[in-house]
Amino acid sequence: QVQLVESGGGLVQAGGSLRLSCANPGRTINDDNRAWFRQAPGKAREFVAGIGWKDGVTYYADSVKGRFTVSRDNAKNTAYLQMNSLKPEDTAVYYCAGDAHDRPVAREEAAYALWGQGTQVTVTS
Repeated sequence: QVQLVESGGGLVQAGGSLRLSCANPGRTINDDNRAWFRQAPGKAREFVAGIGWKDGVTYYADSVKGRFTVSRDNAKNTAYLQMNSLKPEDTAVYYCAGDAHDRPVAREEAAYALWGQGTQVTVTS
């Protein structure tokens, strides 16, 4: 069941940028850790980045550190993933996820009960 709404995917050349958004329209309280995962064809879904709702601390996969930035606008209950210097290997379906438990941001998808529908990001060389 889709509970988060994503937008912002698309087609971009290597070196370009995209910004993904993740909103939670069914909830007025901004109290869930928000994370981004991605799944490339034939590969398992992997953690990309996350941000804590209480402390705003951010976490990144090594493969995107320095290129991607996760942030959130608490007033809009929306999280963002700014992706710069994109590479062809970043091509994947990107999913937003939410964890309403009071705990540090998890890198395991099993920790997340809220999910978006996924948005395709394609980076051409």
